[in-house]
Amino acid sequence: MNTIKEKVDYLNEAILSGKALEAFDKLYHDDVKMSENGRDWREGKQACRDFEVEFFGNITALHGAEVKNVAVGENVSMIEMFWDYEHKEWGRKTFTQVGVQEWQDGKIIKETFYYG
Repeated sequence: MNTIKEKVDYLNEAILSGKALEAFDKLYHDDVKMSENGRDWREGKQACRDFEVEFFGNITALHGAEVKNVAVGENVSMIEMFWDYEHKEWGRKTFTQVGVQEWQDGKIIKETFYYG
């Protein structure tokens, strides 16, 4: 995986095959910042990973997930993804989100998820 496009393809395949945390460990910068809709920023790889562990650990059923669109530019990528899952705390969720990743030193340094 040399290009951002190759890394994004790997990330998407990992998410769809239940290996999101493996991809997180490989692709995310130690100083990564992540947020939902530009709010509630999590900072640092461990804090962001802990959030992902909790999120995926609370999914009780996955009814569907599909990558709809991918865009890659210079040190930025965007992934539009459809989700349909059941969450232990939130119930069934069906929505489309866009994840915007900013890259530095070949790793994701900032990621924001946008959804309604």
